[in-house]
Amino acid sequence: MFSTTQKIGILGGGQLGKMLALAAANWDFKTFCLDPTPEAPASQVCTGFTVGDFNNYDEVLAFGRDKDLLTIEIEHVNTDALQELERLGKIVHPSPRALDIIKDKGLQKEFYREHDIPTAHFEIFEDEKSLKKAIESGAWKLPLVQKTRTAGYDGKGVAILRTLEDLETKLLPGPCLAEVLAPIETEIAIVAARNAQGEVAIFPAVEMDFHPEANLVEFLLCPARISRLVEAEAEALAESVIRAFDICGLLAVEMFWTKDGQLLVNEVAPRPHNSGHHTIDSAHTSQFEQHLRAICDLPLGSTASKTPVAIMLNLLGDPDHKGPVRYEGVEECLALEGVNIHLYGKALTSPFRKMGHVTITANTVAEAMKKANFVKGKLKVCAM
Repeated sequence: MFSTTQKIGILGGGQLGKMLALAAANWDFKTFCLDPTPEAPASQVCTGFTVGDFNNYDEVLAFGRDKDLLTIEIEHVNTDALQELERLGKIVHPSPRALDIIKDKGLQKEFYREHDIPTAHFEIFEDEKSLKKAIESGAWKLPLVQKTRTAGYDGKGVAILRTLEDLETKLLPGPCLAEVLAPIETEIAIVAARNAQGEVAIFPAVEMDFHPEANLVEFLLCPARISRLVEAEAEALAESVIRAFDICGLLAVEMFWTKDGQLLVNEVAPRPHNSGHHTIDSAHTSQFEQHLRAICDLPLGSTASKTPVAIMLNLLGDPDHKGPVRYEGVEECLALEGVNIHLYGKALTSPFRKMGHVTITANTVAEAMKKANFVKGKLKVCAM
């Protein structure tokens, strides 16, 4: 139901919460954020802001009691409190049950296996010592990918183990899983949306390029440079995944297109996602508006692109700087047609911290890449 008076609670007040609140303001929706950081980005733009821990049962329960609808901008929240809020009659999207599976990478991978969703071969280990024994015994061969089961994000919680020496320097502590290192041709992501009526809409696939040191997305290209047949298969796979999880809202599905012609689901995020930021400037419906449409059970918007090509660059904190933020090169980049700068409002920068993003729109890939390379070389995130 379309209502400008309902209270929408968002667990998390980072840049995703900020951009979600900005999209909600277009329809005069009232948004309220819960975040432990008083100066979190969303605090600048939401209707109401509560300083609190979204992992604390009592604080999430208290926050949600006077809200009509609750959603998230981060998976790692207290789902017990969300289930209690559901029992109290509150609408919660995505469902706490789906969240419990997704935020544990071991359960997430088992879910794929149980639902015949293609994914790289894996095995769950009690801790890093068990994994090390399996490697030393020959049960698992290097190279492989190790992932911690919980708390991984923005490149954290993932290690590629290639040599026995890596077992001494790169092995991550705690419960984990090992995964076959897939022969990746292209890494793609698809953002899917679903409302309570079961309507599904799929954004075009994006191609992701990762920062070699930080192991997080440095830039993405839309549309992905894959065949139309592969993209159709990827779209169908993304739809099957969001339906399997029974999610209302967004689900970003990261996939591998392998050298031997397979599509494998890597992992998912049940919220607005870095791989959909370009849609603010390049799509008829942004991912943030689409998330609001989905969780409010409104008709889903068009996912068609308004421009032939879009590139999104993440603005990452300089690896050698930490402290109050300063931006260099903004004026030169704003002088270029099709360059759209989004700063998240974080007061402090640190190495590889996401401080903003830039969307470049153009008529051709070559033109977009030329502008992207200029922006990448000119726009810097530095400390004062």
